Amino acid sequence: MDDYRNEQRRQWWQRNAGKYQKKPSMSRRMAGHDYYGRCIYMITIVVAGRRKLLGSLCGPDESHMAWVKASALGDAVKRYWHEIPSHHPHVKVLRSQLMPDHFHGILFVTKKTNVHLGTIINSFKKACTFAARELNITTPLWESDYHDRILQSHSQLDRMIDYIIDNPRRLWMKRSNSDFFKVRKKVEAGGQQVEALGNLFLLDYPLKAAVQCSRKLTNQQIQERVEHFLAMAHRGVVLVSPAISPGEKEVIKAAQTAHCKVIKIVDNGFTPLSKPSGEDFDACTRGDLLLISPFEHHNQHTCLTEQICYHLNTLAAAIATTG
Repeated sequence: MDDYRNEQRRQWWQRNAGKYQKKPSMSRRMAGHDYYGRCIYMITIVVAGRRKLLGSLCGPDESHMAWVKASALGDAVKRYWHEIPSHHPHVKVLRSQLMPDHFHGILFVTKKTNVHLGTIINSFKKACTFAARELNITTPLWESDYHDRILQSHSQLDRMIDYIIDNPRRLWMKRSNSDFFKVRKKVEAGGQQVEALGNLFLLDYPLKAAVQCSRKLTNQQIQERVEHFLAMAHRGVVLVSPAISPGEKEVIKAAQTAHCKVIKIVDNGFTPLSKPSGEDFDACTRGDLLLISPFEHHNQHTCLTEQICYHLNTLAAAIATTG
């Protein structure tokens, strides 16, 4: 029976691999990019309603690693993803990571073709939907679109591979420290209402210092400022800064590397699903970081004007003087 069903799936895939070529998903695509050309993409596809249908989070084990145990549907999703090159020989699967409620995969389109990336992804999604129906999941499996990130260098590719491999650990850490990953609205900070993500108790620390460094500082002067503020942080002072100038960035970077406590002010707010990235994520897990923004979240690209920089630095100074 299993062989029969697998043969049915294979035949369905072959019949439908090119069916959606005329209507590739375009709503989130980068304007002007050639989605028929040679390129490497990091693809994210989300289960509708964020239902945990693809597997369950397990761990950590003796080596402090967490992993996702695939459900029957999750196994089918992984299988169909790795079958993509058999239907599209110009595509290579470089990496993938199954999560309980979403899927990450990295694809390399090796040459220009007449098949749009959206056609490939839509065919994959439809194949997974077929498998879901066989498992008596009759509601829509996926969100209607997908996310793609264009990787333009080997360093970007390496970072994305590290990111998706690390996803189970990050999810486990987030669940274990859920209070530090809740987006808070209308938090009082420095006499203003802000949005916040991280350890709110840092606002109540009695010792805080605003980090402000002129852009005119020499490298030697910046290093002196780093040593000065790092000594303060090691004495229990919370450093507060938007980290705009090169000197401010170096101070905050050094403080986070040393696992000191930081309040970082950002120029954009947070969505309900926002989460820190990179070192900010681990600092948030430890309770060493609070991200705050005096602005609501927006998707528009905006430059840091002199007025915005002044606003952020003024807020940092106000927070540093309250406790």
